[in-house]
Amino acid sequence: MDRSNLMDEVRDINLSYLMLAQRMVREDQAMAVYRLGISQEIAQLIDNLSTAQIIKLASSPMMLTRFRFDDGAILGMLTHDSKERQLAHAHSAILLAGQPVEEIL
Repeated sequence: MDRSNLMDEVRDINLSYLMLAQRMVREDQAMAVYRLGISQEIAQLIDNLSTAQIIKLASSPMMLTRFRFDDGAILGMLTHDSKERQLAHAHSAILLAGQPVEEIL
């Protein structure tokens, strides 16, 4: 894959993420803060972005999202097939809820 295609794909992912995040924030801000792992301040900024600002931000050469699974145990719980799958998902949700939200400094 050449660099140009890679950057196009990063832009597409960023655009999809920002559009989804904005929709989530506008529909239910508290739920969006929890599900996206962002602060209230970031949620408010996302809510106030214009279409032009979203497109400009999506064109950033870096991914605007990141894995929330800094802990291999959480990722393992979500991907491991077991009879207690529902319990594992509930446990991982509890662990993720306890993680600090991302802040833009």
